[in-house]
Amino acid sequence: MRRALLTLVPLLAVLIVSAREPAAPTPAISPAARDRGTYHLATDAEARWVPFDLTPGNQVRFTMQLDGRDVTAILDTGVSYTLLAKASPAVDTTKLVAGGSATAIGGSVALGWMPTRTIALGGLARTGGGVTVADLPAIATGSADAVDLLVGADMLAGHALDIDYAAHRFRLLRSGRLPFKGATAPLRVSTERSVYESAITLGSRRLAPVVVDTGDGSSITVTAPGWQAAGLKTLRTTTAIAFGLAGPAVSGLAIAPELRLGEMVARSVEVRIEPAGGFSQSIGTAGRIGSGFLQNYRVLLDPGARRMVLSRGAKADIPPLRSTSGLLVGVEKDRLKVLHVMRGGPAEASGWKDGDMICAIDGAPIPADYPTNPIASWSAGAPGRVVALGLCDGTTRPLTLGNFY
Repeated sequence: MRRALLTLVPLLAVLIVSAREPAAPTPAISPAARDRGTYHLATDAEARWVPFDLTPGNQVRFTMQLDGRDVTAILDTGVSYTLLAKASPAVDTTKLVAGGSATAIGGSVALGWMPTRTIALGGLARTGGGVTVADLPAIATGSADAVDLLVGADMLAGHALDIDYAAHRFRLLRSGRLPFKGATAPLRVSTERSVYESAITLGSRRLAPVVVDTGDGSSITVTAPGWQAAGLKTLRTTTAIAFGLAGPAVSGLAIAPELRLGEMVARSVEVRIEPAGGFSQSIGTAGRIGSGFLQNYRVLLDPGARRMVLSRGAKADIPPLRSTSGLLVGVEKDRLKVLHVMRGGPAEASGWKDGDMICAIDGAPIPADYPTNPIASWSAGAPGRVVALGLCDGTTRPLTLGNFY
């Protein structure tokens, strides 16, 4: 039942580096002035698969090497420059300098910059160059444990990235390779934002550019003007919450009957609708394609060949699970914290509030493995079912599940 939790509580980590410099005693190093390093792809790179697991927030998490040290990392094609967590043991404070600031989901974040000796990822190695450094909270991955690194477009875009979601592995290939057949869609690395971008057709409108963002745990996100232009006004919508590097962001939520991505048609797609002036609109894009969507396919991302290729997996045509509780929760050790009460849902009608704490479900305590435990399926249970939710103050509230979007 892990899919239920992932669908209902996708957490985001999206970053676009800007040229703004914070007020600081030392000048910030602008992106243009940074050492980009030298890249080498091994001759046997195709055989060097990197195993990964999906975080509770749907991101691709794995282990790689930075300056000879093993670090945990996430593939993030929506990040312009590879980012190292400020709290990571891999940070060398003697080398850290100011690095400007960034526009992220939830607001703006200050950056540092740290030169590196070597970075190794599967069959790809880089000597020289450096990484941006910023706060990277665990909630941005949807898990209790933070990661060290977000691997961005600067590391990935010179090669083809083959992500085999079904087998939980990926590899880097030379650009132009086509290791499997599938539907093709356009792909580029934008000169304006230095991230992967494509286009989608939603309803009656083609929306472009949309960021292809493996670090975004949600499925599809569009701007408010894009949603209006798509002409899907008859669909019922609710609200959801996501978390970026700069904090939380509330968006609309709907299930679109159809979406086109290049040659491919996807059906029953979960769509987030950002409010007017939201993150995507503020950086000049029409939205994002996240890992919540991509994980239903085997995916080849090859901006050098101007294409992405998608081969349908077993889950590609399965409709997304919908919340029937109207509660989006986060795990805090032995309890659940209500992060968001969805508009129009049973929980809103029952008076639930953000911040409420749940310590038991139908009398059972919250287990340590809650994100992957079958007990987590309660929030998307059958309409009409009554769930007894035990609050941490000792009281119990019944919640009758129902369809609302």
